[in-house]
Amino acid sequence: MSAWTPEVVEVLEASGWVPGRRVDTDGWRAMFEPHGLAMHDAAAAFLREFGGLTVRVSGPGITCARTPFELDPELARGEEDRFLDWGESIGRRLFPLGELDHGRFFLAIDEAAEIYLVEGWLACFGPAPQALENLVRGVAPRRIEVG
Repeated sequence: MSAWTPEVVEVLEASGWVPGRRVDTDGWRAMFEPHGLAMHDAAAAFLREFGGLTVRVSGPGITCARTPFELDPELARGEEDRFLDWGESIGRRLFPLGELDHGRFFLAIDEAAEIYLVEGWLACFGPAPQALENLVRGVAPRRIEVG
């Protein structure tokens, strides 16, 4: 992706990403659909390219520390209600992407390809692929106030 800085491309390639990468997403789809989390097109497209990557970053970032993340939806298994509830709160369909900071937070994507930090609160890293740039470079997500 030419929109990324060379540093981000280097980090993603070191994590196993290559342009045109294609991962089978059927297992993740089958894992979550019985629990009410349908894999929408944005989730399928993102996971086809980035699913299964473990991104090991650390140190100071631009507006927050660089935090490792793992793009494996299976890490969110058993947390389906959390994604359903937050999605309902913001009027979006969230699908799990994996974990941030060794399980401290979950990552999700909505049908418009916005990537979220999901915990007892919600924050947005922006749209993919820019969200990956923000995650790798340590740009803090924008907290979402839910009324």
